[in-house]
Amino acid sequence: MIEEMQKLFGQYTTWLRDKTALRTVNDWIEITTPYLDRHNDYLQIYVKRKENGFILTDDGYIIEDLKLSGCDLGSKKRMELLTLTLNGFGVKLEGNALTVQASSENFSLRKHNLVQSMLAVNDLFYLAVPMVASLFLEDVTSWLNLHEIRYTPKIKLTGKSGYDYLFDFIIPASKKQPERILHAINRPGSDAAKAFAFAWVDTREARPVNSRAYTFLNDSEHTPSASVQDALINYDINPILWSKREEFRMELAA
Repeated sequence: MIEEMQKLFGQYTTWLRDKTALRTVNDWIEITTPYLDRHNDYLQIYVKRKENGFILTDDGYIIEDLKLSGCDLGSKKRMELLTLTLNGFGVKLEGNALTVQASSENFSLRKHNLVQSMLAVNDLFYLAVPMVASLFLEDVTSWLNLHEIRYTPKIKLTGKSGYDYLFDFIIPASKKQPERILHAINRPGSDAAKAFAFAWVDTREARPVNSRAYTFLNDSEHTPSASVQDALINYDINPILWSKREEFRMELAA
């Protein structure tokens, strides 16, 4: 099993390296990543050398795109969620730009954290107006609270690679069940599934040996493809369609 995971991890890092492109834009270096946003465009970040290292930023893309799509980030609850999410990755909000400082030693980690924060913020706040009335994460939280399922929210765990990952919930072990990592994916496409799978594969060796991973998939508007669900299962992740959440209630509550 370990050799298989090492092979899969190697395939992922090769894909990440081969699909990354660089070009100069004035005084900045533009980095095009292989991660897709909700428009199926590649996410881009910008890097500039400073006296004591580097500054990395999305140049305001994520926040401005959400605002143009009619997603209001002005409410207290959403600002709290935004701040909590960014703090988990060590990323700051400067104006509309997601920004992080880096040194030569931690550049790779900081770049990873910035991209992950972009994906997390976009997935956290994007609402398919007017069909979705509340944030999917809030719906999941309310459901857990309703059924008195014990959890700790927004847990940052460090993987074998040294990279940090922010998981939505961790349900502690009990006499009946092991530790359970629980993540909510609002728009369950291949990139979101791949990102969560990579986070779990990288993290699981640092967790108790029998830890399990689950993910709620929002199927309120569209049923996630079979390939997305199969990909998660192949990485020992239990996909739970939101419409079928009651079938897993006892398993998560125990």
